[in-house]
Amino acid sequence: MEVRHTTDLSSPIYQAALAIRKTVFVQEQQVPLSIEIENEDKTIHFVGYVDHQPVATARLLPENGGYHVQRVAILKAHRGHEYGRELFAALETYARQQKRLTLTLGGQDQALGFYQRLGFTQTARPGFLDAGIPHHEMQKKLV
Repeated sequence: MEVRHTTDLSSPIYQAALAIRKTVFVQEQQVPLSIEIENEDKTIHFVGYVDHQPVATARLLPENGGYHVQRVAILKAHRGHEYGRELFAALETYARQQKRLTLTLGGQDQALGFYQRLGFTQTARPGFLDAGIPHHEMQKKLV
């Protein structure tokens, strides 16, 4: 999988990220579009391509000397092929190149095992609802 990133909201990379997010979050998980589309101009958008087709996305929001990983999504037909692991490898490489110390995320409870296998651990923050979906905060130190 080839991973590309952008901060340009008019770029094809951003448009691909948005299309994946609309499919996964708005259509599959019924997240309101008004909640899904926020802070777009403050984040770095990543898209994973397989055979030139966008299949996975995530974004990084600068936060407290690290990045907050947000909007992690893989199209349904492409789940279970290790694309999530490859996407996170690219996110970590980018964060390290930017000299960031941590990656933090609010992981949906159904995905906590995936994040744990990538080296994330739950923080002391209690579980919370985001768009009506149970989440827990997780963090990974990059140093």
